Amino acid sequence: MQVGNKTFDSAEDFPSSVPIFPLSGALLLPKGQMPLNIFEPRYLAMIDAALAGDRLIGMIQPALGDVEGKSDALCERGCLGRIVSWSESGDGRYLVTLMGVTRFQLTQELTTMTPYRQARISILPFLGDMDGELAEREVDRDVLLATFRDYLEANDMEADWESINQASTESLVNALSMMSPYGPAEKQALLEAPDLKTRAETLIAITEMELARGDDGTSPLQ
Repeated sequence: MQVGNKTFDSAEDFPSSVPIFPLSGALLLPKGQMPLNIFEPRYLAMIDAALAGDRLIGMIQPALGDVEGKSDALCERGCLGRIVSWSESGDGRYLVTLMGVTRFQLTQELTTMTPYRQARISILPFLGDMDGELAEREVDRDVLLATFRDYLEANDMEADWESINQASTESLVNALSMMSPYGPAEKQALLEAPDLKTRAETLIAITEMELARGDDGTSPLQ
């Protein structure tokens, strides 16, 4: 699997521990791109450390029941991202783009002296993330696109259909999942779907429920 200038072929290509970035409602998936505007000192330090090393950061959500952020608990699964571009803003911020590599299982949060959090991880449950071409064959792309079109029409939105039609099925499923306007629980369900086919089906089901809510006279999720 090629991510920027780095190739990942097996579990041995990944570190056993990484800096982690807890961010509610954020979903990173393999081969997806996530822009980040980094300004907190602890996360500026995290980016500096990642750039000096393997450029890998673990994106993960806070525990779903922790609505007010009163606990340090995290979800059990997240996604590794590699920094593929970055720039300094001139006012103390980093503008960073992460590209998703593979999902991971959080096995242990580490006690460290760094201002940012770090954890031991395992990617062994998600080795299939690096075999996108095989997974694509199982997805009903036509149903996915039809549901997406219905959502756009219900919300008076438009899309670049030329680019969509040219995108691989894996890229399409993951990009639509990442861009979907759903809440943390739905985003975590999309992350934890065991395979690309299930993720596509989950996204379709969530979207159809939102469309049904709109048909009942409530506003579709914006």
